[in-house]
Amino acid sequence: MLNIDLHCHSTISDGLLTPTQLVERAAIRGVETLALTDHDDIAGLAEARQIAETKNITFINGVEISVSWRGRTLHIVGLDIDPQYTPLIEGLAAVRAGRTQRAENIAAELAKIGIHDSLEGAYAYVGEQRLIGRTHFARFLVEQGYAKDVKSVFKKYLIKGKPGYTPHEWAALSDAIGWIHGSGGRAVIAHPGRYHLGKNVLNDLFDEFCALGGAAIEVVTSSHTPEQVKDFAKHAQDMGLMASCGSDFHGPGESYYDLGQLPELPLGCKPVWHDWKSLAAIE
Repeated sequence: MLNIDLHCHSTISDGLLTPTQLVERAAIRGVETLALTDHDDIAGLAEARQIAETKNITFINGVEISVSWRGRTLHIVGLDIDPQYTPLIEGLAAVRAGRTQRAENIAAELAKIGIHDSLEGAYAYVGEQRLIGRTHFARFLVEQGYAKDVKSVFKKYLIKGKPGYTPHEWAALSDAIGWIHGSGGRAVIAHPGRYHLGKNVLNDLFDEFCALGGAAIEVVTSSHTPEQVKDFAKHAQDMGLMASCGSDFHGPGESYYDLGQLPELPLGCKPVWHDWKSLAAIE
């Protein structure tokens, strides 16, 4: 079985490791094929690819795009994209601009409950690209003793209904899929189990995703239970979608699955990489 990980993050977005460090860790842990999928940014791809070539890792250009759909925030992973595709570059730049405003709004909400200087604190965890996200706020709040770990911060402060939450309008689902598809890539619904959608709403999402040209469901990922893995594998098969896998690795100690630790896709799934020429020699 190919040791493949198609969802992870570096310091370009909200990971703890630089693109170089991420690829080096993947190599040590036996990963043969790796996609870097930073949030709304592709600035780390060239560096990661260069290091991957020295480690005999097949590198896949990727990105994870923030999307608004029916008042919810979803994530769409783009795999095997062309990072030179102008509409993708421009679209991601627009999404990143929105992140800055959202961060200011989050800080304002936290200040209302007596948590001050969180914007400055969050930016202390941001990488060189200055792309700020909720995880940076979470790390600051852990440092300040408001919660024991990043996951606990999200549950207590940063999800809908909690004091640090602020609504935000991201890219449209149609735009995100269009940018990915237009660049020659494949669009994947990232960790669908995290969205807590009811059966009917979930089916609506999959139907719309398919109609727009979506390609795959992320079946195996760190936030899915074994039962969810089976359920989403069946969804993929029933709808004629391919299946993807990714650790959603952000850094040591922050992710359930480390790089190289993913279980295999369930039998019967059609892998999203099934016809990638770059994997022909390995497969």
